Amino acid sequence: MRLKPFEDRVLIEPEEVAESKSKAGIILADTAKEKPRRGKVVEVGTDEELAEKIKIGDTIVYAKFTGDEIEFEGKKCLIISRSDILAVIR
Repeated sequence: MRLKPFEDRVLIEPEEVAESKSKAGIILADTAKEKPRRGKVVEVGTDEELAEKIKIGDTIVYAKFTGDEIEFEGKKCLIISRSDILAVIR
């Protein structure tokens, strides 16, 4: 099965957050950590101009508090708009 975003949206798989501990050895809760804002592009929407700039497999940096989180084929993914993409890492 394939999930194809519409228009200027991109489907990404966010980087996983490693478990972190304080200096005293206390494991920090997910809510106490800042989530990474990088992810791997899984699928690009139907906008031709966007498809020229962003390719499947690219790593992107995206804005905080953005996107709609979904679960697809057992993986947590985000669908974000073009305007929320800040940079491409190549």
